[in-house]
Amino acid sequence: MLSYMELARETLRRHFGYDDFRPGQIDVVAAVLDGRDTLGVLPTGGGKSLCYQVPALVLPSLTVVISPLISLMKDQVDRLVAHGVAATLLNSTLGGGEVSSRLALVAQGKIKLLYVAPERFEAEDVRHCVRRSGISLLAVDEAHCVSEWGHDFRPSFRRIAQMSDTLGRPQLVALTATATPAVRRDIAEQLRMRRPRVIVSGFDRANLDYSVQSCRTDTDKDRALLHTVKSQPRPAIVYASTRTSVERIAKQLTRAGSQLRALPYHAGLDDGERHATQEAFMKGQCNSIVATNAFGMGIDKSDVRLVVHYAMPGSLEAYYQEAGRAGRDGGPSRCVLLHAHKDRLTHEWFINGMFPERASVEKTYANFRATHLAGRIASFPPGREAESAVRLLEQERVVIRRRAKARMMHVRLLATPARIRRELGDPSSALELGVLRSLWRVAGSALEEGVAVNLDGLPPGLGARTAQTVLERLRGRQFVDAVSLDEGLYLARPDSPLADFDIDWAAMARRRAADLEKLQMMENYAYTKQCRRAFVLRYFGETRASRRCGGCDNCPP
Repeated sequence: MLSYMELARETLRRHFGYDDFRPGQIDVVAAVLDGRDTLGVLPTGGGKSLCYQVPALVLPSLTVVISPLISLMKDQVDRLVAHGVAATLLNSTLGGGEVSSRLALVAQGKIKLLYVAPERFEAEDVRHCVRRSGISLLAVDEAHCVSEWGHDFRPSFRRIAQMSDTLGRPQLVALTATATPAVRRDIAEQLRMRRPRVIVSGFDRANLDYSVQSCRTDTDKDRALLHTVKSQPRPAIVYASTRTSVERIAKQLTRAGSQLRALPYHAGLDDGERHATQEAFMKGQCNSIVATNAFGMGIDKSDVRLVVHYAMPGSLEAYYQEAGRAGRDGGPSRCVLLHAHKDRLTHEWFINGMFPERASVEKTYANFRATHLAGRIASFPPGREAESAVRLLEQERVVIRRRAKARMMHVRLLATPARIRRELGDPSSALELGVLRSLWRVAGSALEEGVAVNLDGLPPGLGARTAQTVLERLRGRQFVDAVSLDEGLYLARPDSPLADFDIDWAAMARRRAADLEKLQMMENYAYTKQCRRAFVLRYFGETRASRRCGGCDNCPP
């Protein structure tokens, strides 16, 4: 009988076409198949996805993969299905009927890998189907999102441990390409990992040459970019910070000569355009792509020879991850940062927008409470200060943005538990009682004060239309007060002051300070006169980094 690792190697060959695992991969896979909670930190291009995909095919039951990016989920699921693996995903692009059919396959045990966003993982219908199927492994991709000290923190990732508890705390593997020692500790703590095996594969990519070119203006950057792309081997990825700059730079490079055909890639393009651009780049039909930072997530093009950052990223984690998409085949490649002092000012502007002042948020919320109509916010003052406040209030679920496709109702429970038991206790009222129980599972005690509820989010089998009909019937009998909500921005609890919401202002201040510190470290990298490779390695906790590498602009060979 084959051992788990022998089965893993056979699975790797049969489904993915590789003879053996890479360094780092094999340690993570071995730890997972040994039954250990595992945290793996593998550099960009290190093959993190195989660290849970292969164990998923060896272990007996379902593997749930929590991933933050819809495009990354789709790429991975498409690739797995092409390799003959029973995989599917749940995300916001699917209709209710498609979600229900996929969940049915999960519940029947016909799916081996289920990809979900962290927000979708919180839905009771998803976890109900997972419990019915049985779960062998919970995988958290891009695990730095768990940590408030990470460079892409997402609050929904913070609730994964709580959701895992409802599934009986299955074995867990968390993977990321960029995590400092502090972030690793925070990931393990926030996910409540049990005696985790922490595996850190070497961050040093000796084939990458790092350099920084100082520029005062965008004109200087344009000249430097054109010279760099013309003079260096390609394929090349050029990262720019906005859609407008992506379009402009792509046109500029293409006009510079027939050998510099560059295509733009950003979220403003439709799915067909993005897919065509990605395919053209992957197949070598264009040798340069200009993109926002979403490009490259899960893209396995091994022969990228040049990565240029037109503007400084906000952290070394982001820079290392994006620059690391060069030279995955081990061939010599260059990573160039075009740096101007104004880049820092842009990031500071965004950070201030992400973490607005408390007084500004309180003022905006007070204005909403004074002017709302049945909870609906008619308008708010123009300007970045108000926009930042609204963004935070949405994030904290103090205000809720309703879309036309969602069937929203504001529901307040009027009947006492004793009356509900007395009048809805017989079998003829099973549907009414089921709707009330579903609402309580979704809203909890907030239902007594009144809460906005998305009827499409209630358990499968109930149906939004049925739930709405039942609620209207219960309203007629004065069990509930239920009002349909139109599309727009609504107060979650119009009668509640802001102090009643659990906003962690201290945590916001810590995150703001952490983001500013990361920005400072990124700028220190741009200005350092010492070895750039050593600077990066020390940042990620590799203390034995050489002082001179011979592979950056500060260490000539």
